Amino acid sequence: MPRIGVVTFPGSLDDQDALRAIRLTGAESVPLWHGSDSLDGVDAVILPGGFSYGDYLRCGAIARFAPIMTEVISSAQAGMPVLGICNGFQILCEAHLLPGALVRNDVRTFVCRDQRLRVESTDTTWTSAFEQGQEITIVLKNGEGGYVADEPTLDQLEGEGRVVFRYLNGNPNGSYRDIAGICNERGNVVGLMPHPEHNVETLTGPTTDGRPFFESVLSFLAARA
Repeated sequence: MPRIGVVTFPGSLDDQDALRAIRLTGAESVPLWHGSDSLDGVDAVILPGGFSYGDYLRCGAIARFAPIMTEVISSAQAGMPVLGICNGFQILCEAHLLPGALVRNDVRTFVCRDQRLRVESTDTTWTSAFEQGQEITIVLKNGEGGYVADEPTLDQLEGEGRVVFRYLNGNPNGSYRDIAGICNERGNVVGLMPHPEHNVETLTGPTTDGRPFFESVLSFLAARA
């Protein structure tokens, strides 16, 4: 059974939700602690949402230097699947595993809603179970979710097909070009602001559109085994 780790930082809120989503989709969920220097032999890693280290300085700026991030960064660079959700996306940008940054919402308020998205790329380890152009609904909740980057970086992301998700029916936070999620060049590292771990069962979410995230990485790991 594939083992997927979820890192808990001081201030993480959605680590248990991510662990549950992993279990519901058929993998072994492995809690990982921010102060550890080991990934405990996991096959993939999720950096969950929340307010790591209280979001002092910038969101994710302190978490980027957590001891476990040394292993996350080196493993991601070697091809391990890594998913950053909300605060996890911010951490991936701070760690330079993904380009750009996340800044305060342009509406200057915390946004919490069921957000419509379009799947722009299925060529990643976390999105292969979707269909290109598929429209999905995923829970969104953030105060600093506006994705920004300079024009050359944005053009590169667009040109290389690395924009993975785009907001539909209104931009909730001012993200440039309505970008909701991106990936690295290899497609094994994905970051997005919406929360797929909250959309894995009908009892607790508006849809189950989050399940393909976890099914995608399981398919990737099974093919590699």
